[in-house]
Amino acid sequence: MNLKRFIAPALVAALFATAAPGGAQTFKVEKWQIGGTGGHDYITAEPGDTHVFVSRGTSVLIVDGMNGKVVDSIPYTLRVHGIAVAPRESHGFTSNAGDSTVTWFELGSHRIINTIKIDAGGLDGITYDETAHQVILTNHSNPGTVVALNAQTGEFSGTFVLDDRAPEGAVADGKGRLYVNLEGKNVVQVLDAGLVKGIAQWPVAPCDGPTGIEYDHKGARLFVGCSKNSIVFDVKTGKIVATIPNGDGVDGIAFDQEQKLLYIPAGRSGNVTVVKQETPDKYTVVATVQTMPGTKTITIDPKTHRVYTVALERGPAPAAPANAQPGARPPQAPVIGAYFFAITH
Repeated sequence: MNLKRFIAPALVAALFATAAPGGAQTFKVEKWQIGGTGGHDYITAEPGDTHVFVSRGTSVLIVDGMNGKVVDSIPYTLRVHGIAVAPRESHGFTSNAGDSTVTWFELGSHRIINTIKIDAGGLDGITYDETAHQVILTNHSNPGTVVALNAQTGEFSGTFVLDDRAPEGAVADGKGRLYVNLEGKNVVQVLDAGLVKGIAQWPVAPCDGPTGIEYDHKGARLFVGCSKNSIVFDVKTGKIVATIPNGDGVDGIAFDQEQKLLYIPAGRSGNVTVVKQETPDKYTVVATVQTMPGTKTITIDPKTHRVYTVALERGPAPAAPANAQPGARPPQAPVIGAYFFAITH
């Protein structure tokens, strides 16, 4: 990759805090321009490393989270949505919707090992189940599907047909269960981690359109991110134990297991709500960190506690063609900038 094609990073730093009940917390925000072309969906940090994987249209940019510099890339990832890292196996995987493939690569060298065809199609979310040594894909196929790959060998290890065509995020509890957000049905579908059977469906109201999902391993709590209101489930009962106010345009969440901080990005609001877990059932908003419109997904390095998000800046949208059909999606505005954020405290 020729790094000269990337725009030189520009750094902006600021401090943000709120006077939330229980005491304010101060957060530092660093912002760099990272360049690249195409859209963006998910972002994933490699634990204990400075590398952060950023999906960008037809490639994955690898950004040094300490200074915002693009240090490498993974090419040929057509319409890539997400990236999963499997540290125990030293492998990484991308979900490529453009040609229904998974790019399987080595961590460290970023050498591509293989390209795996996924017949289900509609690839979107992707995550790693460390206990089961699996990579889990959630696909906007018709109907929606969950596909599991062996994180060591890349072989298929299971497929489950969901009750909705629009699954979003998924997370495993490490104890034999997998939780999948079904955005179209406004429920969380609970599966066995072997993808053999469905166990339950939990309505998410007042959360609407569930996207981001995280699991608290110590407290046995499931966090579900939605625009304006996110929720917390007690996984032993399937009951909602807390509702959290946040910004609009949520497409992911991140939970710091050690510091007990939940980060909820809001792409339309242009901010990140930071929530302190006081107890498994009590949550306090401790800060609203200003970023910019577009910061809709998020990731955290659990070892350094650095939090990362990305936003695209778009120019004016072109005019719709004169023969456009009623109700057709309007032309998308061109991307004129891409910004990488690091949040610390």
